[in-house]
Amino acid sequence: MCFEPEARAMRCHAPSVPMAGAEQAPERRIRGRMRAAGDMGRKPRPRTIDPVSPTSAAADAHRATTRRRRRHTLTATLLAVLLLFAAGATAVVIALVTPHDPEPPGVGTRFAVAADSSAATATASATAGTPEADAAAYLAEQPTAWWLTPERDPIGAAGTRIETLAAEAREQDAALAVVIYGLPERDCGNHSAGGLDGPDYDVWTTEIADALAAADDLMRVVVLEPDSIALADECGNLEDRALQLRQVVAKLQLPGVWVYLDGGHSNWHSAADMASYLQYVGLDGVRGFSLNVSNFNTTADEFAYAHRLSDALGGGAHAIIDTSRNGAGSDGQWCNPPGRLVGDAPGTYGDDVVDTNLWIKVPGESDGTCNGGPDAGNWWPQGAVDLTRDAVG
Repeated sequence: MCFEPEARAMRCHAPSVPMAGAEQAPERRIRGRMRAAGDMGRKPRPRTIDPVSPTSAAADAHRATTRRRRRHTLTATLLAVLLLFAAGATAVVIALVTPHDPEPPGVGTRFAVAADSSAATATASATAGTPEADAAAYLAEQPTAWWLTPERDPIGAAGTRIETLAAEAREQDAALAVVIYGLPERDCGNHSAGGLDGPDYDVWTTEIADALAAADDLMRVVVLEPDSIALADECGNLEDRALQLRQVVAKLQLPGVWVYLDGGHSNWHSAADMASYLQYVGLDGVRGFSLNVSNFNTTADEFAYAHRLSDALGGGAHAIIDTSRNGAGSDGQWCNPPGRLVGDAPGTYGDDVVDTNLWIKVPGESDGTCNGGPDAGNWWPQGAVDLTRDAVG
């Protein structure tokens, strides 16, 4: 919050010192030497000179004192002006460096493009002029959330990664969006299995939270552990998940950090069931929930589900929707389905429940070893070409 200093100049007057009317001292008459009077024998008239008056000395002293007081007054006035100027300059500096009131993401929010994205890496290694190179180059230019995983950004490197992403966001005058994805027993042993054990997860997420805290001049969006809550009932670990997620949320209680828990998607749990899972975890300290992460449902379907889920939670919870690969909707498959398209750009949509849409899943990265794709998270050139066929000429 910026404050504009208010200064009121004060003029300082030296107190007026009236001259008291000193009594006139009697004249001092100096008798001159008697001159000879000659034949007349008369005494000469005494010679009178101007007296040295005590009043004149007092006046001189008063004038000197007044001059000194004026000099002191001038010095004090100049000092006051300098102090006011310094205070104003300090206030201006504070206004320049103090973060503005934090606002959540919304329609029109610009998200940062990471220079070290998997699409950028693929662009550098692809043969120029090929469909694979063109698809990768297009995707490298799109704002997309950065997935923080212990495999890619382990303990000791995650904080540095945040610092790099924050610097890029500042250069682009954009918001920073990250996905934290490293829970113990992640993905219940499915295609994205992995994660850290409990103690290491605590260390890793503390490092991430500290680095996010240092980037307090930016809007920071955190999508926390996709699938962790929607899968918990199937995995039978809702109690463990709730405790782990609460601990991370507590670390992310920072101004300007907007946390979204996993909310599944419109073709998974009913709004009532999903609301009960979220309430078990607890919504204190979070903005709301993320929807459609790594999935393909239409934006309209996810908006409708977001409203139902927020209502089931009692109202007040907000959503963020992944539109990275939903341009052609869903065919019911979730793992590298053919014929899909990239969706609308981040920051395009929003309303009183949905803050906005964001590219969360990285288009071009595989969902797993299905439908011809490589291991989950690896770059899949043909998949990138398929997704961007309408966007790249």
